Amino acid sequence: MPIPTLTSQARPSTFQVEALNERGETVPTAIAGEHALTLYLDKRELVTLMTLGAAPEHLALGYLRNQRLVADIGELAAVQVDWDTGSVAVTSRSLAERGVTIWDDAERAGALAGRLGRRTVTTGCGQGTVFGDLMEEIDRIELPAGARLSEEVLYTVMDRVRRHESIYKVAGAVHGCALCSNVGDTRGEILRFVEDVGRHNAVDAIAGWMWLESIDGADKIFYTTGRLTSEMVIKCAQMGIPFLLSRSGLTQMGYEIARRVGITMVGRCQGRHYLLFTGGQRFVRQPVTALA
Repeated sequence: MPIPTLTSQARPSTFQVEALNERGETVPTAIAGEHALTLYLDKRELVTLMTLGAAPEHLALGYLRNQRLVADIGELAAVQVDWDTGSVAVTSRSLAERGVTIWDDAERAGALAGRLGRRTVTTGCGQGTVFGDLMEEIDRIELPAGARLSEEVLYTVMDRVRRHESIYKVAGAVHGCALCSNVGDTRGEILRFVEDVGRHNAVDAIAGWMWLESIDGADKIFYTTGRLTSEMVIKCAQMGIPFLLSRSGLTQMGYEIARRVGITMVGRCQGRHYLLFTGGQRFVRQPVTALA
């Protein structure tokens, strides 16, 4: 299957500024970057995303995938980021090869217009909308029933994320997401780690990378530092990942959707503590050693 060509235009993740501490001293301080990136699909503006800029090409792809605006990555010819104009231009193969845009197909344009016209305000920081009625699609998602997550692997993921070098440790003000392996000797290994000013951007960037590399989510674990909202659960399910972990808490709708779609969701993951909320049939606890 053909894949689009991508630019490589990651922005610096942190910038140095001066701040005054409690003693009135000037302290050089790292702060997180934040940039406006306007997404165009075949020359039509879709949305402006506020992003750290660490993985803008993958972010654009993941956004199109998770919003169900493009069904097949083979439809796309190029993803080009230009920070001088603050834009990312996604070009379809039909436009690149035949001069015909996605919007020239009346049926396709109508379906896209329907998605673009139905917006649900969400709690996602920096984006705040989900196109289309994604809630209607979750009943068609089938996650692997035979997948299992052991308590040992859960602790391994938590420890590796904790020790991972991150922008948050330097500058704060960002959310991080990690895609981890759940197969063989690589269980718990971080395959991809992305940070951004909003957790939804980080998950979209990982989704775009998975889409580009044809990576299956069935044997993966997804970890996020942010809260588990309906939007995060839906995106994880769309990627086919059965396990969703967070060091934070969750919302009622996130909980209800996780139950409905069958995701194993674990929150408040800190140290050796966790709370298993849904999908307990996939979770394998370590036996408790009896006291002598």
